[in-house]
Amino acid sequence: MKNQPSQSKKPLYIILISVHGLIRGHDLELGRDADTGGQSKYVVELARALGERADVEKVVLLTRRIIDDQVDPDYAEPFEALSEKAGIARIECGEPMYLRKEMLWDSLESFSDNALAYLKSQERMPDVIHSHYADAGYVGARLSHQLGVPLVHTGHSLGRTKRKQLLASGIKRSEIETAYHISRRIEAEETTLGVAERVITSTQQEIEDQYGLYDFYQPERMRVVPPGTDMEKFFPPRGNEKDSDIAKELKRFLVQPKKQIILALSRPDPKKNIVSLIEAYGESPLLQEAANLVIVAGNRDDIQDMESVSRTVLNEILLAIDKYDLYGKVAYPKHHKPDDVAILYRLASASRGVFVNPALTEPFGLTLIEAAACGLPIVATEDGGPIEIIRNCQNGHLINPLDKKAMAEKIHQTLTDKKEWILLSRNGVQGVQRHYSWQAHVEKYLSIIRPLVEKTEPISRMNLSRRPRVFRDRAIFTSIDLNLIGERESLTAFLQSMQAHRKSIIFGIATGRRLDDALTTLRQYNIPYPDVLISSQGTEIHYAPNLTRDTVWERHINHLWNPQAVRDILKNIPGLVMQEKKYQSAFKISYYIDPLVADVQEIRQTLLRNEQAVNAVFSFGQFLDVLPIRASKGLALRWCAGQLDFPLENTLVAGVTGADADMLRGNTLGTVVDNRHLAELSELANTEKIYFSEKSHAAGILEAMEHYRFFAGEEGRAVS
Repeated sequence: MKNQPSQSKKPLYIILISVHGLIRGHDLELGRDADTGGQSKYVVELARALGERADVEKVVLLTRRIIDDQVDPDYAEPFEALSEKAGIARIECGEPMYLRKEMLWDSLESFSDNALAYLKSQERMPDVIHSHYADAGYVGARLSHQLGVPLVHTGHSLGRTKRKQLLASGIKRSEIETAYHISRRIEAEETTLGVAERVITSTQQEIEDQYGLYDFYQPERMRVVPPGTDMEKFFPPRGNEKDSDIAKELKRFLVQPKKQIILALSRPDPKKNIVSLIEAYGESPLLQEAANLVIVAGNRDDIQDMESVSRTVLNEILLAIDKYDLYGKVAYPKHHKPDDVAILYRLASASRGVFVNPALTEPFGLTLIEAAACGLPIVATEDGGPIEIIRNCQNGHLINPLDKKAMAEKIHQTLTDKKEWILLSRNGVQGVQRHYSWQAHVEKYLSIIRPLVEKTEPISRMNLSRRPRVFRDRAIFTSIDLNLIGERESLTAFLQSMQAHRKSIIFGIATGRRLDDALTTLRQYNIPYPDVLISSQGTEIHYAPNLTRDTVWERHINHLWNPQAVRDILKNIPGLVMQEKKYQSAFKISYYIDPLVADVQEIRQTLLRNEQAVNAVFSFGQFLDVLPIRASKGLALRWCAGQLDFPLENTLVAGVTGADADMLRGNTLGTVVDNRHLAELSELANTEKIYFSEKSHAAGILEAMEHYRFFAGEEGRAVS
C-alpha cells in the first residue's frame, strides 16, 4: 500500500466508449444520419488530444465493429491507430450490419462481454473508463463493476429531454417506445448515474435543468468541462476572406458591402429569436447607419418545401425585412458550406463587426466560442451558456433577448466604441485559448480524472433507490397575473417549495400573455422556466428545458379556424375594440371589451350564427379573446397531461379569472385564489371539488397546497 501513491503517478491509461454511429479517425461522415454527428467528432478529437499528453500513456476508443457493404470497409477494421498513443478498437456487437442506435439495446451485453475480453487481453487494466451516451453508459457501468475501474460518463443528450421533444413533435407515446426504446434508455441513464464517479457536462445549467430530473441525480459528482474548439479552423482574419465565395454571395444583397457586419448564425428555430434581432435593427436608424445585418439561418432551396416550423421562421424573417424596408442592408444567403462558417466569422471580425446570439434560451453556445476565436466580439442572451462564456472570456455583453431597444443599444455600443472593440476582440481570442481550446479542455479533463485514479477525492455514496411510482406523478399549474406575481414574499416561498419538490412534480404556467411577454415577466420576477408553459390563452404550448414548441397542438387546434371571418363579424360591434398588434397571434384574436356596452354571451351567439365555432374568453373585466374551438387553457392542460402522462386527479390548478374556468373544472384539484375578479368565477362557488382560498397571490396557492395536503406522504396521492 505504501507504493500506491507513487504508482498512481504513472501516465494514465484511459478507455473511451462510444458504441453507435460511424466512427473513424479521418473523413468523419458527419451529418450522414442522426447517429453520426457531434459526439462522433468529439470522442475522436478527445482521444487524439489525450494521446498528445505526456501524462497519458495510452488512449483507446471502443466502438462497434461494422461489416456492411453499405458503409466504408474502414468501419470493419478491428483497430485503427490515431497516433502513437491513441487508437480506435472496434468491438463485435451482435448483428454486424450498420444499425441505428435504438436497435442496439439487445446487443449491448454482447458488446460488453467482448469489450471485457479485449481489455483483459491488454498488458494492464485501464485506470479509468469514460462512457459517452446512454448505450455506452450501460456498457461502462458493467465494465466498471467487473474490473473495479472508476467510471466517468458524458450523456451528450438525455432521454427524459428527448422524450419531451418527441412528444412535442407529435409522435405518440407508444410509437416513441417502439421506435426509440426511450424507457430503456432512461433506465440505462439512471443506472449509469448511480455508478459513475464523475459526470462531465458542458454547462452548469445542464447539471441543474436536465440531470436534476433523474432519481440518481448526484450534483456533487458532476463537473463542467466546456467543449474544445478547433483553433486551426477558427482564428482571426488573415486578409484573404474577401476573396471567398461566401463574401461574394453577401455582396449580392448589400448596397454598401464595406460597412461593419452584425452577424447572426443559427438554424431557423423560433427559440433562436432571429426575428427580434431584425426588428431591433429595423427600429434603430443608428444601427442601420453603422452596419449591415447578415442572417445565416441554415440552407434552403424552396422555403415552401421545408418543415413547417422552419418555414414559419423563414417567412417571418422575410416579412420583417420587408416591413422595415431593409433591402440592401440585410443579407440572408440561401446556401453556405460548412467551411464558410469560419470565413463568415472572420469577415465580420475584419469589418470590426459583432456576433449576436439573441436566443430565448441557449444551453451552451458553441457559435459564441467560434466567433470569439476569430476575434469577433459577441452580444448574447443572458440565458444559460453565454453567461459562463462571457464571464470567462470578457469579450462581449449580455442582453435580455426580449428587450429590442436595449439589444440595439448594446450592439451599437459594441460597434462604435473602437477602444472597447479592440479589447473585446483580443480578450475573445485569448479567452478561447485559455478556456475553450482543446488543450484547455484536456487540461481540465485530466484534472478531474486523475484524482479518481489516485483516490485523493472522496466519493460520496448516496442511498440509491428508485421510486416505485412513475416519475413526477403530480403537477401544479397556475396563471401569472394576480396569482404568481403581486406579492414578493409569498412568491419566494412558493418557488422554494417548487424547488424542494422538483423531482416529484411537474410545474406548469398557463397564461393569456404571449410567449415573449410571459418570458419577460418571468425574468422580471426571477421565476425559473416551468416544465410546461401554456401561453396565448392556451393556443401555444412550450416544454422545458429548451422551450420546445408543441407543433402538433397547433395543428390540432387549427380545426375550423377562420380568423379573418371572426374579425369581419366582430369589426363593427359597439364596445369592442381590437387590441394592439403585439397582443395578437396566429390562434388568438384579442379585443378590449366594455361589458356595459357589449354583451359577451351575445357575441358568442353572433359568432355561432355566422358558423364560427370558436371559444370566446372573457377575463380581467376588460379583455375578450377569440380562440379556435379546440383551444383554451383547460384543453391545453389536458393535452399536456396526455403527453407527459400525469394524472388530472393529482394536478393542482390555481386560477383567478374567467379564462381559468375550464382548467378548474373536472377532475383537477381546482383552486380559486382570492382576487378582485372573483365574480368571473362565481358560478364555481358551489362546485364541490373547487377550493376558494382566503389568501391572495402565491400565498393563496400555498394555502391550497396545504388544504389538499398536496405533498402528504412520499408516495401518497394528494387528497381533497
